[in-house]
Amino acid sequence: MARFHTLYTSIEVAAPFEMPPLPPLSRPGGHVLLGPRHSVWLGRLGETQLGPTHMGILAIVSLLCGFIAIEIIGLNMWASVDWNLLRFIKMLPFLALEPPSAKQGLSILPPLHDGGWWLLAGFFLTASILLWWARMYSRAVALGMGTHVAWAFASAIWLYLVLGFFRPILVGSWSEAVPFGIVPHLNWTATFSVRYGNLFYNPFHMLSIVFLYGSTMLFTMHAGTILSTQRYGSERETREIVDPGSASERGSLFWRWTMGFNANFDSIHKWAYWFALLTTLTGGIGILMTGTVVDNWYLWGVEHGIAADYTPLQQIPAHVPPGALDVKAPHLGGVTASGDTVP
Repeated sequence: MARFHTLYTSIEVAAPFEMPPLPPLSRPGGHVLLGPRHSVWLGRLGETQLGPTHMGILAIVSLLCGFIAIEIIGLNMWASVDWNLLRFIKMLPFLALEPPSAKQGLSILPPLHDGGWWLLAGFFLTASILLWWARMYSRAVALGMGTHVAWAFASAIWLYLVLGFFRPILVGSWSEAVPFGIVPHLNWTATFSVRYGNLFYNPFHMLSIVFLYGSTMLFTMHAGTILSTQRYGSERETREIVDPGSASERGSLFWRWTMGFNANFDSIHKWAYWFALLTTLTGGIGILMTGTVVDNWYLWGVEHGIAADYTPLQQIPAHVPPGALDVKAPHLGGVTASGDTVP
């Protein structure tokens, strides 16, 4: 089995391939294993072994649907620059495949030039993602693992479906969905927030940001702890969980000294898992409520006491009586609006 010493060394061991358990973990003829082989460049980051990769019917159909979706999106973007390859490469971050216009509503078969291609791309991309989820779930079950990874992925899929499927259906128009494209996606997000009174006042958006920043903090705290105690064998986390050694003891002592509290090698993964999963779960709830339950998040925030009520200042009348704006400083002297000196 190929092993590497640390991230900072160039030691790469060529060893026999690590193969899956036998007998095969699926019905005969229901899978194909691609590989394995060694990669020098992968060895610079971790394991040198690439594969074997399980390719069942779910994986094959998922990849096929994903390829069709990418081809539809890419060719439409290329066509938008008159098939000019250099312009396509230069403008790629700014190109988009737009959803149907508002007049199409929830039409299942809009004209191809007015969102039809977007619907086709969305159908195949969604099919690809859902099939890939089913593949992850079935492989975990076949290996006797928990299905935590599949459900974490399902949380991200939830946000994706809210943006492009559930919410457009609730508001009655595909035009509310997100376009395919990098900068157009960002522009849609900014416009969406402005249209609905600033998404920052959405409490579920607030929760999503808390979990997003919290998960990055938890992951870096844990990764830093493991790297700091790697010389004591902390990278063997599964063994440390059931049989604590000097690595986990030092890590726990460090956090008790610095924070007064520490997670153990098991609970830190649960904290990070739920923080990351809840990022997209709460974010999807907030997006789904926007324009369906709440039309203006700023006014909602004012009503519930979490946003300031900026009452417009009283307008100065067009006609100001002479001397009304005179400013007098009785002790220092001053000048009136008409220019007269005040003693």
